[in-house]
Amino acid sequence: MAAILRKYVVVGGGVGGGYAAREFVKLGLQPGELTIFSGEQAAPYERPALSKAYMFPDSPARLPGFHVCVGSGGEKQLPEWYAEKGIELKLDTKIVKADVENKTVTTDKGDVYQYGTLLVATGSTFLNLEDFKTPGADAKGIFYLRDVRDADKLVEAIKSRKGDEALVVGGGYIGLELAACLTVNNIKVTMVFPDPCFMPRLFTPELASFYEGYYEGKGVNIIKGTSVTAFEKDADGYVTKAILKDGRSLDSSLVVVGIGAKPLLTPFKGLLEEDKGGFKVDSTFKTSVPDVYAIGDVATFPMKMYGESRRVEHVDHARKSAMQAVQAIKAAEKGEVVDDYDYLPFFYSRSFDLSWQFYGDNVGETVIWGREGAGAPGSKFGAYWVKDNKVMGAFLEGGSPDENKLIAKVAREQPTVDTKEDLVSAGLGFASKI
Repeated sequence: MAAILRKYVVVGGGVGGGYAAREFVKLGLQPGELTIFSGEQAAPYERPALSKAYMFPDSPARLPGFHVCVGSGGEKQLPEWYAEKGIELKLDTKIVKADVENKTVTTDKGDVYQYGTLLVATGSTFLNLEDFKTPGADAKGIFYLRDVRDADKLVEAIKSRKGDEALVVGGGYIGLELAACLTVNNIKVTMVFPDPCFMPRLFTPELASFYEGYYEGKGVNIIKGTSVTAFEKDADGYVTKAILKDGRSLDSSLVVVGIGAKPLLTPFKGLLEEDKGGFKVDSTFKTSVPDVYAIGDVATFPMKMYGESRRVEHVDHARKSAMQAVQAIKAAEKGEVVDDYDYLPFFYSRSFDLSWQFYGDNVGETVIWGREGAGAPGSKFGAYWVKDNKVMGAFLEGGSPDENKLIAKVAREQPTVDTKEDLVSAGLGFASKI
């Protein structure tokens, strides 16, 4: 079978793939030049919606409402958009083989595509308890969340269990957001995780204590410092109970697991140089192989601000790295270069009536301000991370768009502080003076 020729091929139809398509079009894509392969059945969409508004009991988000690029205020790219731009969007199609020497990729349907330039945007998938050989982890009634199909299954389970109890395994982003969604759906939630507090990779125990108290106030039962070691199931294969490492057991017919993610490197693993769990790229997201770029979760890139290479799993980076790579690809065709990727780390979450944002690097000593009044109507609190008398990171709960821009500026400019007491007393006022 003769290979199908394409100037550009994007493997991955998530956020990165959708934003790459927009950038190609913006920079003068011609019809028939680009094919995007996606294992999903829907055109690229803003994935964060799945653990937030998709689960709401009233006016839930549904496609086509959150196709890319609405997450950055751009045009909504419906399936027709790709057709109108002459982009071949191959949904429900996986790449099972890659040959970077001959510049071909092979689909699970047996089609072979030859590319001029390849963009790897395969993203991540969830960590599965079955991967850890947890007994009973294959039971029905245990859910994970990665795509719309997962979300639809979970929504149906929620509808059939109003007033029931659910177990959420994990105390990170997904665990916290889904625990909130289940609670607002009138489901009693117990959370179990081995860490000493919510989101220990970012939160200090003092920061976490506010969110833990807020969740408990909403009726969420929190069990810290232990993990699920096994599940029991009934004769029909449905989960009935979780056995914890500390010996306790919890009855539950609905389990939601959010214990982290892993980058999807196949089928390119072994073909591209790797570093820190991802494909090693330069500041334009070019890999070790000519004409092959990697973006988003699978890319380990030079973090200009901090002088080291990192791999970042976040939608903001997926969007921006896609744009950077496409700009670099198009510039190289004209013998030009683009500026180095200068990314400011950004993380955020929304659950219940809470909304926080974090910018920068959470290194050094954490200085928390406004915590005493946290929880009062209209109250705000936050934190700064200080290293060598410089503010390296900034966090704000309940900020307005303009206030969030202020803390982003602080993290970007890394101002010097005289004393930590000054930060505590100034609070958000410190950011407003930068």
